[in-house]
Formats: sequence, C-alpha cells, structure tokens
Amino acid sequence: MRVKKSAFHHKEFSFKADVVNDDGTFTGYGSVFGTLDSYREIVAPGAFTESIAQIKASGEPLPALWQHYSSEPIGGYSLLEEDDRGLKVSGWLLKDDVVRAREAYALMKARVVRGLSIGYYVLEDSWNEKDRIRTLNKLELAEISIVTYPANPDAQIDAIKSRIAHGALPTLSQFEQILREAGFSKSQSAVIANRGLKHLLDRSESGSDGDDNRTVKELSSFFSGFKLPQITKE
Repeated sequence: MRVKKSAFHHKEFSFKADVVNDDGTFTGYGSVFGTLDSYREIVAPGAFTESIAQIKASGEPLPALWQHYSSEPIGGYSLLEEDDRGLKVSGWLLKDDVVRAREAYALMKARVVRGLSIGYYVLEDSWNEKDRIRTLNKLELAEISIVTYPANPDAQIDAIKSRIAHGALPTLSQFEQILREAGFSKSQSAVIANRGLKHLLDRSESGSDGDDNRTVKELSSFFSGFKLPQITKE
C-alpha cells in the first residue's frame, strides 16, 4: 500500500431531483464504494472515515461549491456519513442569500444540473497490476461541488493537466485514457503507457527521480495544447 499526499482530484456522481427540497436542502451520494470508474479506480469502504471525523471535530461545514470554483461557495453539508453504499451527504443551499445558490437550486430542481462531484486528496492507495485497478483506501475531503454533468471528459483531461502542472505524474490508467482519446487503440495505449510512463512511476516511487522534473515538463507541454475533437451536430 502506498501512502502519500497527492494532487487535487475530482470524482463525479449523479443525484436524483426528488431529493432536492423546497427549502434548498438536498441529499445524495458523494461517492459509491466498489464501483470501477473510467480511471479504473475504486473507492474502498472506510476511505472517508478519518476525513469525516476531522471535519466534524473542526465544527465547520464542508463547503458546497458551484462547479468546483472556490470563489463561488453556495452552501454546505450538514451530514457526511458512510453507509453500505458509499458516502451519503445532506447539504443545504443559501438560496435566499446567495444569487448563485438560488440559480443552482432552480437548475437542480429542473434536472438541468444533475451532478455531485467530490474534491479530494489521495492519502493511501493500492495498485493491482494484474487487473490494472487502483483502489483508493484513504481520502481527504476538501469540498463537494454541484456540477452540470456527472462526468465530463474535458474536465477529466483538465484534471490530468493540473496534476502534471503541479509536478505529479498521471496514473497509468489516466495516461492510457488520454492516449486513447488522442486516437491510439486500446492495445497501443497500454503498450506506450507500460513501456514509458510505468518506468517513470516506478522510479518515482523508489526515490530515483533525478530526471523526472524534465519529463513532467515535457508532458505538461504536450497536454497544454491537447483538446478533445469536437463533434459537429448536423
């Protein structure tokens, strides 16, 4: 098991409109345990236990942000708890006091905006080389945002760009995803990632990272101009 403090991450989940109440309160799941996502990552039961305890001890509510913008808080969370399914949350919007919160409430009720996205740091994780699955064992919650889409490929690419910009290497699954979106086949992406990036990741974990800063800069330069192809609707 690896223990570390990583770059900031986002993970998206949808909620149901029937749990957005007239007073601006809402409930949903910020994370679901045991579900393999597009990054080939699984959140393990208990991953939020320590973070929830720390938030409760602070006496301050976890912020509810609009689209992950730290400059646009729109409410907070009164309940954070783990159950058999995942991270269950109850939140509230300051719809009578904050214009953006009022807009978010209207959009959530209309199901135009339908996502919850957690902002977190990875403290402990493990990697299954055979199944190529990363298990997130301990996470530090920073915020939970109201987002337009439960999953957004462009936002995922931006998250990887941010990870590289902060001097961290992407995971193998993240790098393979980018290669596939760039036009490589699944097998080609796996070969490129395993023969190139895997070597750097192994060196980084062993502490032999003398040339890794240069490599991170090269990756950052590559991704700075990377965009998903746009689909033209007829």
